[in-house]
Amino acid sequence: MMQWETQLAMIGIITVLAVISPGPDFAVTTKNSLMHGRQSGLATAAGIAAGVSVHIVYTLLGLGYVLAEALWLLEAMKYCGAAYLIWLGVCSFRTQVQNAETTTQQPCDQGASHWRAFRTGFVCNALNPKTALFFIALFTQVVDPATPAIVQICLGLFIAAAHLIWFAIVALLLTHARFKAKFDRCKTWIERGVGVCLIGLGGKLALSS
Repeated sequence: MMQWETQLAMIGIITVLAVISPGPDFAVTTKNSLMHGRQSGLATAAGIAAGVSVHIVYTLLGLGYVLAEALWLLEAMKYCGAAYLIWLGVCSFRTQVQNAETTTQQPCDQGASHWRAFRTGFVCNALNPKTALFFIALFTQVVDPATPAIVQICLGLFIAAAHLIWFAIVALLLTHARFKAKFDRCKTWIERGVGVCLIGLGGKLALSS
């Protein structure tokens, strides 16, 4: 029992440290929260958590071991993820025109906007090779192979919940009334800065070995 409790504590600590470390997920949550509001930020957080399900599924199916050996699959995921981040960064420089257009949109369009935010978070996490490597390392090095499938599913859900809670907190803090007025005054520069960060993250990911 003590060994199992130690294993759970280790998984919890590793998960929290991995989730709160700045990366693509943090960048897209910041972008959508500051540029499009709290609901978009929360939708992005939900999408990121849902994206974790992709990694959970292939890990439970044993494909994590395949990914660990088939480096070309991780390479393909890396370049797809890098291209997506760069595309998001480029789009950040186009939102001024889009924002001018959205002022004439009807409230019913917000549902589509929230869906786009959710989709952005989902794809960003699903194509994140660092998340893939995290799951591979966790379920091949830390989790006992004899661990029942239901326990592994619960661990996966815990990791997804950790992503949801953390990025929801980020979205809530960034859109808090105390900070929102300050962000609004330099919204354009923040938007461009986040775009540069996304492009930089995509370039760094593409060039990483």
